[in-house]
Amino acid sequence: MQSIDEVWSALRDSLRGNSSDAMWSAGLSALRLVDYHDNELTISAPNQIQLLRVQQRYLPLITEQAQQLLGESVTVSLTVGDDVVHQPDADQSVAAPVAVVSARTPNADRPLRLDPRMTFETFVVGNSNQLARSAAFAAAETPGRAYNPLLMYGNSGLGKTHLLHAIGNYVQENYPYRKVLYVSTETFLNDFIRAIQTRTQLALHERYREVDVLLIDDIQFMESRGETFHEEIFHTYNTLHSEGKQIVLTSDRSPRDLAGLQERFRSRLLQGLVTHIDQPDLETRIAILRSKSEAEGITLPNEVTEWIAHRVRDNIRELEGSITMLRAFSNLHQVPISLELAQRHLTGLGHEHVVLKPETIVKAVADFYGLSTEDVLGSKRLRPLVQARHVAMYLIRDLLDNYSYPMIARIFDGRNHTTVISAVEKIKEQITVNAELLTQINTLTQQLQGEM
Repeated sequence: MQSIDEVWSALRDSLRGNSSDAMWSAGLSALRLVDYHDNELTISAPNQIQLLRVQQRYLPLITEQAQQLLGESVTVSLTVGDDVVHQPDADQSVAAPVAVVSARTPNADRPLRLDPRMTFETFVVGNSNQLARSAAFAAAETPGRAYNPLLMYGNSGLGKTHLLHAIGNYVQENYPYRKVLYVSTETFLNDFIRAIQTRTQLALHERYREVDVLLIDDIQFMESRGETFHEEIFHTYNTLHSEGKQIVLTSDRSPRDLAGLQERFRSRLLQGLVTHIDQPDLETRIAILRSKSEAEGITLPNEVTEWIAHRVRDNIRELEGSITMLRAFSNLHQVPISLELAQRHLTGLGHEHVVLKPETIVKAVADFYGLSTEDVLGSKRLRPLVQARHVAMYLIRDLLDNYSYPMIARIFDGRNHTTVISAVEKIKEQITVNAELLTQINTLTQQLQGEM
């Protein structure tokens, strides 16, 4: 039977690997294990507000991760209080680096501290993030002079927050006299509301407008906020920018797509550098897994690395979380990490990647419409065949980046490439007015991407 230290360390690792930065800092990081017996975990929150937040938002996740680690019969109960029976030893923070994060992560209503592990050295560079990394490093080297403001956008879990922390850590190490502030948009909003309630707007201005480097995460959450908050953001930006202070922001979308932003604030953001972080390619995903496993002191067999990299394509947190989960399972069951262990326990991880080929798309379209692949590829002009043929051409062009119109034409019985161009454009036009065809295209796309 595992000790209570090992159980709590493994569960914290698992929760950190399966939660966003916002979830972790807003509630999960402050939890402590009080007791574990008779298949019941008793977990303590620091106050009633945190307990209600965890109960309403995160209890299913905690229960799910606990049951994956300890068995389906495990239950989780919550309590409030600072009198914690169990706390991991200081030595265990090395084995479970999440404990270091919790020690550095204050409450959600205070500016967040920088994570010392998130540096430019630990950021894995690939084609998908090279420009963002270079811009972030330039902003850190010469704050206020290169790329000001800098906005990095992309889907969750691709490294935007890592780069924000890397900028902050670099500035603090190389320019210790400069004041750095890293906050989430939620933190900024909470500080703003409290300043109004307590009539301490001057203190708010001092906190946010007297820094040398301001790092704001997830500005898409500004969209739904009131006009007064937008005014505060705008004037804070203007004050800092006019004084040559560095401003770096992240978002899940380009400023052009953030409809809720003030137009004048959007135009200010677009005056700087806006760079996109895309999902990592296979080589970058493998490099990330190897870097993470080395940092954690874990021996990750090549076959396990490649298996995970082929299943998780669009989320670095999930990649890193898979290593955390494997380490937890390995420690709990006292077995080495292997492909069998990964396949048995990481059942919900991404999906298998199969290289998508034109013939796969043609067959899927033929099956979908109840036709033969020969009919789809052939030259018969019956209306159902022509429509299916056009759909296949469209999907090959849409899903396979490296297939030109002439290449597609050769697949379809050597047609002229202008025929393919016409077919693709026709489908593009039809799906804007034909809901049934749009549904068919979406269904086929999801089916094909589910095989990728």
